[in-house]
Amino acid sequence: MTKTLVVGAGIGGLAAALRAKAKGHDVTVIERLSKVGGRAQVFHRGGFIHDAGPTVITAPFMFEELFNLFGKKIGDYVEFRALPTWYEFYFQDGSRFKYTNNLEETLNQIKELEPDDVKGYLALLNLSEKIFDVGFTKLAHIPFLELKTMLQQIPELVKLKSYRTVYGMVSKYIKNEKLRKIFSVHPLLVGGNPFTTTSIYTLIHFLERKWGIHFCMGGTGKLVSALEKLAKEEGVSFIMESDVDEFVCNLDKITAVRTSDGRTHTADNIVFNGDPPYAYRHLLKKSDNELLTGLPRRERFLKYSMGLFVMYFGTKTKYEDVAHHTIWFGPRHKELLKDIFDRHIVPEDFSLYLHRPTATDSSFAPEGCDSFYVLCPVSNLKSKTDWTLKGPELQSAIINALSRTILPGLKENYCECFYMTPEDFKQQYKSTHGAGFSIAPIFSQSAYFRFHNQDSVYKNLFFVGAGTHPGAGLPGVLSSAKVIDSLLN
Repeated sequence: MTKTLVVGAGIGGLAAALRAKAKGHDVTVIERLSKVGGRAQVFHRGGFIHDAGPTVITAPFMFEELFNLFGKKIGDYVEFRALPTWYEFYFQDGSRFKYTNNLEETLNQIKELEPDDVKGYLALLNLSEKIFDVGFTKLAHIPFLELKTMLQQIPELVKLKSYRTVYGMVSKYIKNEKLRKIFSVHPLLVGGNPFTTTSIYTLIHFLERKWGIHFCMGGTGKLVSALEKLAKEEGVSFIMESDVDEFVCNLDKITAVRTSDGRTHTADNIVFNGDPPYAYRHLLKKSDNELLTGLPRRERFLKYSMGLFVMYFGTKTKYEDVAHHTIWFGPRHKELLKDIFDRHIVPEDFSLYLHRPTATDSSFAPEGCDSFYVLCPVSNLKSKTDWTLKGPELQSAIINALSRTILPGLKENYCECFYMTPEDFKQQYKSTHGAGFSIAPIFSQSAYFRFHNQDSVYKNLFFVGAGTHPGAGLPGVLSSAKVIDSLLN
């Protein structure tokens, strides 16, 4: 029986393990942390529950597929609930835009801001569907291991103007500046700058309209637990709190992994669910590394995603008028993103994503209380920021800003507050430069130009997760597992 070893029990690793198991492999998952989920950890503080990582589910059918592989129904494990309001956008002038599953309602709000943009938005949706048919339906699940695979797609990608940026593409159809911000925000949810991310990511507009935005009752942690339960039911083995120190290589094959406790685990296939730059730099000896992608030579050209300052807290009161998902735009936009992505500084101002799960699921907080997760995009560790100093300062600034705007009285009502910085991402998730989403989703780091799902020399070394093709976000990570499925025998 083919033995497949999955390093990392994040959502990508769990999906890859299940797909390998469905092929009849003997599958073992090795995880450094005490619980599965990777970045999708769960924090419990003072009666409040917080999902640590991904909170937006846009393609629930991709999770359903994993259960269907074994003739099981996901509904027997978890409940997905469609959200009528996808995101509410807040601007500094106090205005709001509610982006919902009701197209007519969305068009009416667009009309209030700019009547001509109603037609533009519908045209953008039409384009999004065309890009989806290529970027997601045709390309997301195939491996880009050879340049000719990429070259074959160039005519169609050029026809769809995929060389343009998301913001540039949206601006072609939308005049109003507020609406341009709203409809180009998606790259920030997968680690990209809307002003540099390839317009392939405008496919998310159609993805949302087709399947909606969902929440897993009990949170993403509940979903991860369901995947773990399914894997164990089907015979996948787990080795927890075991850190992989080295890949053991023999010519053109990795024969085993060596863990920090001195144990050696042999396997026919190695699937790495982590940051590819980390694997190439730290898990392969220098002599082996030189045979592979030439990472040391590529490193100075790689563009990484931004870092994340993620703050978690409860409130002693409820904020009923705050949506499940809120995008809070700060006073600056393009220049703020330049500070974060290009200048590598952490400025005084910010924009925020707020997750209020208690808007849908009251179990996340004690009665009469709310649970919050606030994500603030910041520069990754290339900024050289001392987060022991900046962390408390930024926490205070965010609390003050929210208290002045959509969470009045927050300064008096928040409790059980803690946060994670890019330094925590580096230490806990071994993310290069503490980047929140591995390398950035720009055109020159997409498809063939992204880290390959299968190594070019060690044919039994595979990559799944945000840093490999097709990219970050739950649909991207799950798609990378489907690519692995097509490569494993």
